Amino acid sequence: MNHTDALAINEESLHHDEKLNKKKVRLVTFDSFIMGFAQAAFIYIMSSYFKLASGTENIGPFYLISYSLVLVCFLNLHKAVKKFGKARVFLFALLVTLVTLMLLIFIQPSLISIAVLMIFIVAGGLEWVSLDAILESFSEDKSSGRIRGLFLMIMNVGYLLGPLLSMWILEKFDYLGVFVFLLILNSIIFVVSLVGLRNVNHRFDQQLKVVDLIKKAAKRKDVLHIYYVSFALEFFFALMIIYAPLYLRDLGFSWIDIGKIFTIMLVPFVLVQYPMGFLADKKTGEKEFIVFSLVIMAVSTAVIYFMGSASLVVWAIILFATRIGAALMEVLRDSYFYKRIDGHDVDLINFFRTAMPAAYIMASVLASILLAFFSVRSIFVLIVVVLVSALYPAFKLRDNKSESEILTKGRAREAVQ
Repeated sequence: MNHTDALAINEESLHHDEKLNKKKVRLVTFDSFIMGFAQAAFIYIMSSYFKLASGTENIGPFYLISYSLVLVCFLNLHKAVKKFGKARVFLFALLVTLVTLMLLIFIQPSLISIAVLMIFIVAGGLEWVSLDAILESFSEDKSSGRIRGLFLMIMNVGYLLGPLLSMWILEKFDYLGVFVFLLILNSIIFVVSLVGLRNVNHRFDQQLKVVDLIKKAAKRKDVLHIYYVSFALEFFFALMIIYAPLYLRDLGFSWIDIGKIFTIMLVPFVLVQYPMGFLADKKTGEKEFIVFSLVIMAVSTAVIYFMGSASLVVWAIILFATRIGAALMEVLRDSYFYKRIDGHDVDLINFFRTAMPAAYIMASVLASILLAFFSVRSIFVLIVVVLVSALYPAFKLRDNKSESEILTKGRAREAVQ
């Protein structure tokens, strides 16, 4: 038995119909870089905008409404893909993003601008999940960890650049400057995608209602287990994104200082994701490192509760540690899931990505209740509880076989024969 034959033997394989298209993968990855840059340029100051526009500290309801809309859209997105195709849905979401940014440039912070910002959040969510489905159409299982690792690494290079620049713009030109900057970045994405994806029109053929989609996912135990792990990760992101900047502001840090802290914090997303994806494909699979990542995130987040008013360097180090775990988890979660499905499973991709809005909804509700009785520091305890709860489904995952494990098994069978 040669190397190629051995790699073909995989009892975990679902025999997916997939074909790698490197040119399109590069295009989608470039889109992810600009999109990551654009998202990071606003996502960490979004909570302060909600606070300014509403005049209240209790901003949880705005996130609750926004991500409830995102959840509904995600559960029904396969219907739009069936009718229009993945690329057209992606381009439409981009167009909505451009329109909302133009409105935000001319509207003063108010309840109207909050409504527009909610639409912006929904459109941004649709952009990411549509791009996700497009990438899966041009990928193949055996390279999933590397493709996803490179995709996330390039995206997070954009994320790394975003916070410091956006917070400098905010200090100098207020939110108007940030919205103009976002409009320029999203215009670039729209033009590049319109040209590069104009002939891409993958559609979804099955006719499923939302209830049928949930039943289909429920039959796939590994999909449900990795879904909850993904939910825990997104719950971590949700509360960290919303409350970490506000907490640091309360401790007296300037926007420039917070930008520096967050830039250092995001470095692990650039350093570890591609190597981890490569390692999962070639040597280890994903399961063991998923458990390891959860432990790192839980322990380092627990430390934050006891920190209080510390120096910029100390905060940067601790938040850097939390993101080592999060960066590993992000690529491993995607690698594991996409080895279990293929590009035709648009409905399952949409279901899987509902973990993000579901986590934001739950995080907004629980945080609002918690903050009615406790200080903002209690948010970090809540995060730890949710992360620890994800350890059980993580242990229940059936690990994907790496290329090394498949080869070893093939050689063992050959020796027996």
